[in-house]
Amino acid sequence: MSQYGPRFTEAECRIYAQIASHDGILAREIASRLSIPKKEINHFLSASALMRELCYQDQAYRWHSVVQQTFPHAGLYEFCAWYGTGRELTEEPEDIWLNRMQEGCQRIGRNLNDTRGLLHSFRDCRATMLQLFADLKEMINSSVLDWELAFEVRMNRARYIRIYADVLLIAGQHAFSLEFKMKGAPVEEELQQAVKYAPSLELILGQACQVIPVLVLTAASDLFEALPVPGTDAEVWVCSGDMLFNVMNEYMDFLK
Repeated sequence: MSQYGPRFTEAECRIYAQIASHDGILAREIASRLSIPKKEINHFLSASALMRELCYQDQAYRWHSVVQQTFPHAGLYEFCAWYGTGRELTEEPEDIWLNRMQEGCQRIGRNLNDTRGLLHSFRDCRATMLQLFADLKEMINSSVLDWELAFEVRMNRARYIRIYADVLLIAGQHAFSLEFKMKGAPVEEELQQAVKYAPSLELILGQACQVIPVLVLTAASDLFEALPVPGTDAEVWVCSGDMLFNVMNEYMDFLK
């Protein structure tokens, strides 16, 4: 799947990971932690597109990332139409949730043209996630309601960092990037779309968080399978809304 994502050197990624995993860090501290000369660290901090697009320096010369690799992920809200937990979703009435979605879309610059049923797709997506949390709560326990949840993730940082996800569900060390289609069967371009931004998400969320792309077909039923992504050696999970819990179980193994 790497062909879809940004290409940065190993050193750039290691430096970024240090910044993203701290709430402010000095260049000399990064150099010490990575055993890389400070001069080289300073070069990357000033010249790397990765640092320019995802990081900033405060007045105390400490470096920060726009999204931290913490739980919850501080900064993620700024790039979502709606951000919260499963509990907040289940407790929020649909009309209030939809208003927040529309306000959030305007905040992040998401086009709200409804000529193709955008608002209906939002409601469809919400209904599927509510069903998922109801399933998971019964299969695991109410702790699933503390999982992070983001609708309409839009991170477009100039040329190099682009992330578009209908829903991002983060459960500890697993992040499920869900691409929703109100269809009954997948097509090739949708399989490619589902995995396209996984490498960027892996970079943003860090090595401790495994990113799992999923294509969710809400007009299907009893569908759950892994399909090859044309032109790559990757596979992507494809499922109906009522089978979405199976994807989580593949990694969390709660249906023993």
